[in-house]
Amino acid sequence: MLFGLAGVCTDETLRPGEVAGRVEELGLESLFLGEHTHIPWSRESQYPLGPLPRDYWRTLDPFVALTEAAAASSRIRLGTAILQLAQRDPIVCAKEVASLDLVSDGRFELAVGAGWNLEEMRNHGTEPAQRFAIIENRIRAMQEMWVEDEATFHGPYVDFDRIAVWPKPVQTPHPPVLLGGNGARTEQRVLDHADGWAPYAEPGIADRVRKFRAAAREAGREVSVTLVACPLSAAEFEELEEAGVDRCMHWMESMHPDRFESELAPFLKAIEEYE
Repeated sequence: MLFGLAGVCTDETLRPGEVAGRVEELGLESLFLGEHTHIPWSRESQYPLGPLPRDYWRTLDPFVALTEAAAASSRIRLGTAILQLAQRDPIVCAKEVASLDLVSDGRFELAVGAGWNLEEMRNHGTEPAQRFAIIENRIRAMQEMWVEDEATFHGPYVDFDRIAVWPKPVQTPHPPVLLGGNGARTEQRVLDHADGWAPYAEPGIADRVRKFRAAAREAGREVSVTLVACPLSAAEFEELEEAGVDRCMHWMESMHPDRFESELAPFLKAIEEYE
């Protein structure tokens, strides 16, 4: 099982290149960065894990941040955790993904999710009730743009005919697309539309992963499982590996320089005990 870090970089934290350098220095496998385009001052949507962290108000654009991380590293995998695809133009996003895959020499992974901030979605013209269908449609459309020189796609939320979108990704047929979330229908959405599942480690996640693996085998699908926020004990790592988890990522509550090493220490200790 592989190990990495996930979190957000802001104007107040370590620079993405500094974080990437530390991740590579430690021998970890990956760095995934999240996003919010903005936070509405007036909102009814509550952050599901408690008070909204300060860093969420100030996130850097993930493609810009990961480009700096790519330039400061040579080995680690880089990804989004989680990209709000229902809030992004799919043609622009397809070009951003391919460009980042190119400048990172094929080290990029795209993890997308539906999000929880309904007011943020509405400000982008996205109706929250439609966000899952929008994401699925945009994934298919972007895959078409990555693979085809003359891309054509006709769907309810994306529609274009014979367009040219370059560069093409380095990875073939395209960078892995992971679908985040822990909802009841997420696993089936992954099997229908994505290359992997990226949930957080809620209670009972090992059993869900076992069932997901069985469903993937039955469907003839090869899919990955990345825990975006994992537990911090060697015993739990062993159970997750047995269940079929490919990668455990430690969610950093803050990448502020005064907190970075202390936030990282329990994760490194658990890895050492596990190994």
